[in-house]
Amino acid sequence: MKSQSRAARRGGIKTGRYFGTDGFRGRAGQTLTADGAYKIGRFLGGYYSRGCGKKCRAVIGKDTRRSSYMLESSLVSGLTASGADAYIMHVTTTPSVSYITRTDGFDCGIMISASHNPFEDNGIKLMGSGGEKLEEGVIARLENYLDGAEEQFPAAYGADIGSSFDYVCGRNRYIGHLISLSACSFKGIKVGLDCANGSAWQIAKSVFDALGARTYVTGCSPDGTNINDGGSTRPERLCALVKENGLDCGFAFDGDADRCIAADECGNVVDGDGILYILARRLKELGELNDRGIVATVMTNSGLCDSLARMGVACVRTEVGDRFVYKKMCEIGAVLGGEKSGHVIMAKYGASGDGLVTAIKVLEAAAERGVPLSSLLRGYRPMPQAELSVRAADRYAPFKGDALPAFAEEARRRCGCERVSVRPSGTEPAIRIMAEGEDEQDCRRCIAEIVRYLSDMQGVIG
Repeated sequence: MKSQSRAARRGGIKTGRYFGTDGFRGRAGQTLTADGAYKIGRFLGGYYSRGCGKKCRAVIGKDTRRSSYMLESSLVSGLTASGADAYIMHVTTTPSVSYITRTDGFDCGIMISASHNPFEDNGIKLMGSGGEKLEEGVIARLENYLDGAEEQFPAAYGADIGSSFDYVCGRNRYIGHLISLSACSFKGIKVGLDCANGSAWQIAKSVFDALGARTYVTGCSPDGTNINDGGSTRPERLCALVKENGLDCGFAFDGDADRCIAADECGNVVDGDGILYILARRLKELGELNDRGIVATVMTNSGLCDSLARMGVACVRTEVGDRFVYKKMCEIGAVLGGEKSGHVIMAKYGASGDGLVTAIKVLEAAAERGVPLSSLLRGYRPMPQAELSVRAADRYAPFKGDALPAFAEEARRRCGCERVSVRPSGTEPAIRIMAEGEDEQDCRRCIAEIVRYLSDMQGVIG
């Protein structure tokens, strides 16, 4: 297992050696190997068995990538070699692993997925006993363990060797949980579902069918290499499905189904910001939105914050990443938070984003009022934005010092934009650029200037 970046603070940006904002991600078989997964399993089994004074119980899920099976086997081997019992949920969603970890009393949860990344990548997401992202202190010890700088746990022997169990019943209980969430029937509502050939392919249709909807499904033929073909990062297929079939709405998920992007009855995209607006209005109407407001990120459209302010709802910004959103929600006591990308967290239902919960609650908001989805967005006026992700050989190098932020600010002023954000991706070898202002063309010009600046920096883009 190779280090993705040195542990350091570069230009104020904290980077781990292996684990980023949403677990370890890398090219399967190259930076994320079977040997590395075995070591992660060895650490988790040893750490939790020692910490709880009994045999550790870990639950594991995976997405549909071909490499997920290899990594699953290695993790199970590592866990059982350290004396832990491994419970295997097979192909399932990240939120389902979080839910089952919390409700079935597991010491930790593991999800094998690189979320929205291409199929060549894979990842390992780790969760604590409450289903939340594993705390930084444990991650730091795990990284030291991988580097040989942490005490190595002895291998179990004899009767202390762990066992592995089929735990598909956990996935079934999660499906039952989802079906129980809607306060109304979706009978007669025509719903499009794009499962991105990922984790939701066996779950989404069964849930919406059980709730009474007429479902039209695409992205449900995984072959190990076509994950994220369509889905929440490419909602055009969902929009076409809605328009071609005259559907009432549609929902697209990413590879592990912790994100959701919607389409209204006209086939128009409703991104995470629009979804946050719908849910904030709904919770406020129900008296369930407290005076702490909602939590969003630096990438959130300022139009969302302005539109919510007119309703008397505050919008607090934090770093990008649902772990940071949830942390801020806990700090201020907010019940709703999320990202433009479609990660939406409703504290009532869990500690991280759940694309299926989001879809159910958005459709419930429309069904209970008997109105089309587009009408739920009245009063929301997003500001023009432009975004671009640039592949980077070293995504952190440009952030050493203040040169890049200073240039980005100059470009913002020259182009007449109101806001600009440039940051290294927490999940991919890329740099994310966003500009916001009164004119989308001005935003695109601003981004183009920043890209040219990055291109002139030796060894950054490539």
